[in-house]
Amino acid sequence: MPKVLIVEDEEPLSLLLRYNLEAEGYAVETCVRGDEAEIRLRETQPDLLLLDWMLPGLSGIELCRRLRAREDTERLPVIMLTARGEEAERIRGLSTGADDYVVKPFSVPELMARVRAILRRASPEVVSTMLRSGDIELDRETHRVRRSTKEIHLGPTEFRLLEFLMTAPGRVFSREQLLDGVWGHDVYVDERTVDVHVGRLRKALNKGKAKDPIRTVRGAGYAFNDQFTAA
Repeated sequence: MPKVLIVEDEEPLSLLLRYNLEAEGYAVETCVRGDEAEIRLRETQPDLLLLDWMLPGLSGIELCRRLRAREDTERLPVIMLTARGEEAERIRGLSTGADDYVVKPFSVPELMARVRAILRRASPEVVSTMLRSGDIELDRETHRVRRSTKEIHLGPTEFRLLEFLMTAPGRVFSREQLLDGVWGHDVYVDERTVDVHVGRLRKALNKGKAKDPIRTVRGAGYAFNDQFTAA
């Protein structure tokens, strides 16, 4: 499920965007202040940022400039939302690092199309319906997992956990990051719960002599092994 962060201080517009994005299957979070968004983006990153130009605390244009100066967010897709439609302002927004620039009022269907287009270019793995690695296939539409043509039956949490890990093979996720990505910010779950569900996922995937595709990194967390191949 692609994650979108909306940074917009106009509540009706923020609610409208959230409703339409969630209807298309995105996981959505919102902020109303630029400085609050900057703090949140240091803790966790979405797949795409919808960023208003004029914000309290820190302007959208300045936040975009700071994100592009940071190594971990320099490639984060950003769509700038603004009432400033003059050519010079559009050029300024794009020059600061925005990937797209949408002038208010705008067509919501057109904005949704722009979101899909940018995600296809920037993160094809988060919009692809099928994830494959080695002999494991995960189908996001049917919620089915297969390994060597055999169907693997997973609970909803184990499915989301495997999906989250498979979107970034090789990357090590801490338990806190897995809690945020799989369970969400608004749910309190003890970090040890992650270990329990990783154990269940391994048990379901590793029948017989099948290789374990999940790598434990002591003191750091878990990763889907990017060197994993079928036996």
